[in-house]
Parts: sequence; structure tokens; C-alpha cells
Amino acid sequence: MKVRFLPKSCYETAKELNVNSILLAFSGGHDEGYLDVTINVNDDKNIKGKLSYLERDIEKWAWKVYDYCGTGEGIDYGHNITYDLINNKVEIQEWEMQRKYEDPVVYEMKTN
Repeated sequence: MKVRFLPKSCYETAKELNVNSILLAFSGGHDEGYLDVTINVNDDKNIKGKLSYLERDIEKWAWKVYDYCGTGEGIDYGHNITYDLINNKVEIQEWEMQRKYEDPVVYEMKTN
């Protein structure tokens, strides 16, 4: 997945609200894509309403630029994209779930 940089308006609003980081958590694998946006701040007591607008704007933007469809073979997977506004870095981490089979337990068949 190629990184897409935040729109200037979202970045400036986030800086004004003292946002530390923004996490875009994309997930898929069952023919649907999902996105959770998490905004981390030191103190959100007086800015909750503003944060919800920022979250909405970032979510709209992210769906446009990342085009995440979620198709797959039934195995959960995703990408976490963290925008670190303190250090001005962007980190992308890919993940997937895998089935793990234990050794089978075998019993003699009986009837009641």
C-alpha cells in the first residue's frame, strides 16, 4: 500500500487541536472493506465536537485516496496507517490472520 499524505486542511486542523497521531485501521478479507479512524490527543475535554468533524473529514478523504475494497479469500487482513504529527512521520503496517490447526484429538466412537 502506498502512503497518501493528509490534506493540508486536515493537517492544519489536527495541529490546531494538538493531535498527536491519527490511525487509519483498514480491514477486509470478506468482500467488504472497513475503516476505523482513531485520533489521539493529550486533552480532548474542550474539542470533542471539533474532533468528530476532523474524524469525518479524514474518513471521507481516506476512502477516496486509498480505495480499499476488502476483497479476499475469507482470511482477515488489513493495513494500519499511523500519521505521527509529533515526529512528522507516517508508518504503514500490514497484517493478516492465519488459521492455526492443533493436532487432532481422536476418540473411539461409541453409542448411547
